[in-house]
Amino acid sequence: MKIIRHVGADDLEDIATGGAVLGTGGGGDPYIGKLMAQEAIRRHGPVALVDVEEMPDDALIVPACMMGAPTVMTEKLPQGEELLTAFRQLERLLGRKIDAVLCCEAGGVNSTIPFVVAAATGLPLVDGDGMGRAFPELQMVTFTIHGVSATPMVLCDDKGNSLVLDTVSNAWTERLARAATIEMGGAALLTFYPMSGAVAKKAVVRGTLSLCDRIGRTLRETKAAHGDPVKALVRLLDAQILFHGRVQDIERRTEGGFARGRAVFGGVDEWKGRELRIDFQNEFLIAERDGEVLATTPDLISVIDADSGMPVTTDSLRYGQRLIAIAYPCDPMWLTPAGIDLVGPRYFRDDRDYQPIRRD
Repeated sequence: MKIIRHVGADDLEDIATGGAVLGTGGGGDPYIGKLMAQEAIRRHGPVALVDVEEMPDDALIVPACMMGAPTVMTEKLPQGEELLTAFRQLERLLGRKIDAVLCCEAGGVNSTIPFVVAAATGLPLVDGDGMGRAFPELQMVTFTIHGVSATPMVLCDDKGNSLVLDTVSNAWTERLARAATIEMGGAALLTFYPMSGAVAKKAVVRGTLSLCDRIGRTLRETKAAHGDPVKALVRLLDAQILFHGRVQDIERRTEGGFARGRAVFGGVDEWKGRELRIDFQNEFLIAERDGEVLATTPDLISVIDADSGMPVTTDSLRYGQRLIAIAYPCDPMWLTPAGIDLVGPRYFRDDRDYQPIRRD
């Protein structure tokens, strides 16, 4: 099998940073997943990153991830063994060995969690994911668009509990797994969406982890050269700058296993006297400037520290922070009718249709 590269512990710095950018405010604290992955790689060795095209059609590929509200994940640190427990239990359920690991989402903690399993098992990690960003619910993956079932799923917590789900739809998987996660303390680790190599070649958003690495490396190298990290990021992602301002108000609550709310920014410099509002459910979903919608889900909205270029998550927004909001295009699979039904604004109780990013 042709390997794109071997990922070592030091490489996780850039990948975690890039995952936090693509996480669009959600996906959990990337620092947690990075530390877990680095420890696993130091203990077991580097992880082989492979293109999905290199996988045989009859290979069994399984994503691994963490589920729960980002505000809980920062306080409820996983032990790491939960992931291997979920992984091995799913193998027993399926009656065969798993051939490769996959990311569910390219966001925050879940961009690095699969490295833990890949390192500990010695299995390759597919360079891709099911979103190309982060979304708050389990059924919100490109795998669903292609008819992949989320179950059988194994859900584990830090106390040693495990739960197997076999559901009638991926939406029901989300409802039942969310309820179990709340009972498990607000965060759990899981394996799900088992698929063949043939299906993965159609359903996976490709090159996500390589993109995470490029984002992190671009920010790091630009800062080292005393350049403008925000401008470098905008060029890399073909992004649009939506606003430059300070956090004036933040409404945030943990509800139903999600971090929900709205952030309001007051403009600075050329944006002085103007206002930006961003609604979020774990991730930033809709950006509205002076009453005009600029970007909506499924396109990506990221909030970046104006000085460092580092991404800011919804749970770390604080009054007075000086931030820049950017938006950039999603994977084309999300712009199909099935994709918009799954993750468009109306799913999130907003009565507006999807709007392409406004280019000023």
